[in-house]
Parts: sequence; structure tokens; C-alpha cells
Amino acid sequence: MNRLVQGSDGREWVIRAHMEWRKPATADDFEHDVAANQAPGIAMMGVTLALAVVLLVWMPDDVVVPQWVPLALLLVALFFPLRWVLRRPWTVVAETEGDATGEKPSERWVGTVIGMLNVRGEVTRIAKSIHKHDLPDFDGPLHPVE
Repeated sequence: MNRLVQGSDGREWVIRAHMEWRKPATADDFEHDVAANQAPGIAMMGVTLALAVVLLVWMPDDVVVPQWVPLALLLVALFFPLRWVLRRPWTVVAETEGDATGEKPSERWVGTVIGMLNVRGEVTRIAKSIHKHDLPDFDGPLHPVE
């Protein structure tokens, strides 16, 4: 997601957002990241599939399964993967090269927004703030980087 915004001081800002596949490491998360691999998830998926196969194999022939039951099971199975996708962190970057006269310096602001649905609104707020105040909002998710 890229967006070009011009501030009232004449500088052109580029606002970019991209999804991170892993949450950025912070000092608070360090001691909680003990199992940093996919083995527990793969093991649980294998157990779930094995139990589903056993359930289907041992089901008597005269059992009638309503049509909504497989759909409900599919929704339950897709809940956590969909939640994972929708709650991914996005890195948002707003940067400018400065103006042509060299009077205004180049700047770079970086921040993280959680959630695919929140990113679009946050980029719009950042663009409005740049257009109105020449800088991203200090109370928003972006912070200046040297």
C-alpha cells in the first residue's frame, strides 16, 4: 500500500504500509517467545485430522448429517487462521526527501499498526495530518526515526 501526500509546506511525503509475517521483537516479548517454531501447531493439526478421520471411519451408515454441520465445522477450523491473518502487524512508514530549496530537511517516521482493517484508516489519518500540519500526528502510531 503506497500513498503520495503533499504537505502545505510543499514537501511530498510517501506513506507505505506492508504486512509483517512475524511480530517485531520487543523487550516485553523476549521471555515469552520460548517455542518459536511451528512444531506445536503442526502436531495439533495432525491430531485434529486423525480424530476427524477416525470419526468419519467409525460413523454408522444410517447416520444422517445435516448440510450445515460440515459448514459449521469448516468455520470453526478456519477461525484461528483467519484471526491470525486479520491481526498481523503492519509497518507504516512516512518519509519525505525534503523540499527543492533544501530549507526543509528530509524526514522518516515509522510505526506499527495491528490489524489489516485498521491500516487503511490509520494511513488516511496520517495523510490528513500531513496535509494539514506538514507532519504525521505525534499522538499516532508513527514516531520520527533518525
